[in-house]
Amino acid sequence: MSPREAYLAARVLNALLREDYGGLAGRVTRSKDGVALLLPGGRRVRLVPGSLFQDFVAAPEEALRLAEVLDTLREISAPADASGVEAFVRECHEALRGLDLHDARREEVLARLGASASPGHDTVRYETLAAFVDHPVYPTARSRAGLTDEQLTAYAPEFAPAFALRWAAVPRERLTGAEPPGAPGFAEAGLAEELAETHVLFPVHPLTVPAVEEIPWAIMAPEPHLVVRPTLSMRTVEIAPGTHLKLPLATSTLGLRNRRSIKPDTLADGARAELLLRAMPHPDVLLADEQTFGHAGHEYLGWLVRRHPAGEVVPVAALPAPLPGGGLVARELAGRWFGGDVTGLLGWYLRLLFDFHVRLFVRYGTALEAHQQNLSLVFGNGPAKLLVKDNDGLLTSPDRLRAAGLAVPGFADRRMFTDDPHALADVFVTITLHLSAAAVAFGTLPSPQAAGLVRDALAAALAPYGEDPMARLLRARTLDAARLVGKSMITAGTLVDKARTGARDVNKFYGTSGPNYLRQPPQTTQNMIMLRTP
Repeated sequence: MSPREAYLAARVLNALLREDYGGLAGRVTRSKDGVALLLPGGRRVRLVPGSLFQDFVAAPEEALRLAEVLDTLREISAPADASGVEAFVRECHEALRGLDLHDARREEVLARLGASASPGHDTVRYETLAAFVDHPVYPTARSRAGLTDEQLTAYAPEFAPAFALRWAAVPRERLTGAEPPGAPGFAEAGLAEELAETHVLFPVHPLTVPAVEEIPWAIMAPEPHLVVRPTLSMRTVEIAPGTHLKLPLATSTLGLRNRRSIKPDTLADGARAELLLRAMPHPDVLLADEQTFGHAGHEYLGWLVRRHPAGEVVPVAALPAPLPGGGLVARELAGRWFGGDVTGLLGWYLRLLFDFHVRLFVRYGTALEAHQQNLSLVFGNGPAKLLVKDNDGLLTSPDRLRAAGLAVPGFADRRMFTDDPHALADVFVTITLHLSAAAVAFGTLPSPQAAGLVRDALAAALAPYGEDPMARLLRARTLDAARLVGKSMITAGTLVDKARTGARDVNKFYGTSGPNYLRQPPQTTQNMIMLRTP
């Protein structure tokens, strides 16, 4: 059994235990020999405290096999979940294949990155390095449904590939929005030039070509054009330094129901969300320009141009990532921008993160799904700043917006509205606190130091609001809480149908909780995001 199989098997079992799928937590026993989980097959798995997001995890020496964990899953599942369970089994095998493939290629990729342009000049280098770090919570994030090894190495960011986009001719009357940038001439794409009178060329990710070929009114062009490189988000590619292009992908990640296609309404909603945030300006926070997009009314024919501000843009998810030659990205950045002080870098980031998000929450009743992949640090163009992008998962209170004198946006997705402050707090805790703050800090620094930085930064951000009811609520749900809410990601994402979970949005389905690491830091974070040393 490879170390990667044991790593994945433990992450899957820990996730099932954290979400208490099938009543698994009821199989936990406590005796003079310690805490253990009794599997249906009879094996006693020793549990230890120490994970960031749950009370107990499988002890490192247990060396679990993936097959026995999946057998456990089948044993505890409800008959109504049979299709979801088998889908998750496939996810697990795809994730293990992805881990094996990445392990086989990691040194070659790191060598290429090490030999590439110096830090700050290769604009996708940190995106690639961030892809080396596993998801803090979702155990099978390495699964991209239905993709082969060849497709992964050709298009996934952790392999640092470059490839040419494909193009499809779409009837001009179907176009909503702008015409895409970088399009070739029709003849250059291998199509009849006279099509230009009636059609427009849409960019298509090579992985999405088979899906587009099924659309009767779309014509796939035979010739590729425009070499691009994937960013940390596989469906978003760099077309020029500082300019990214988001495209639909015919796959799913972070759960079977998290399809990587692009519903047309989300493009306009994301643009509306950006404009709403621009009406709540913060002097040290920048917003990516996401106002340019187009679609043809189909989930596989759409695109978004994202323009970054000037400067060196580094995704926050890259901070705990490995460097070619050893060490972490956070140390390299601290060496260039913070006099070598990693704690100073993280302290500055956390203070700015919470200052911005607490202000949105308290003043405007707004919470962002700005996890560590949707936030970036911007250096080298004046004082360092925080960059926010991809806002179509935002949650906001119409009542709070009106009270603040702001217009309520006309979001097509009504799930972006709520006047329930606890729903807003759920997003703040599970996204801003867990993913943007804790996962980064605990993945970079020792636990007590990380907990202190996160706790102090959050307390400082809340202090100016005193006894404001929204501030009191957020303080109660974070600093003063005995436990912190979590998301049941595999339950809603793959295992259980939405009709049974009742989830309006599989990315906002809660029901699990874990210890408050702000009050009692975990002893270790060994089961969190350790893909960098599988």
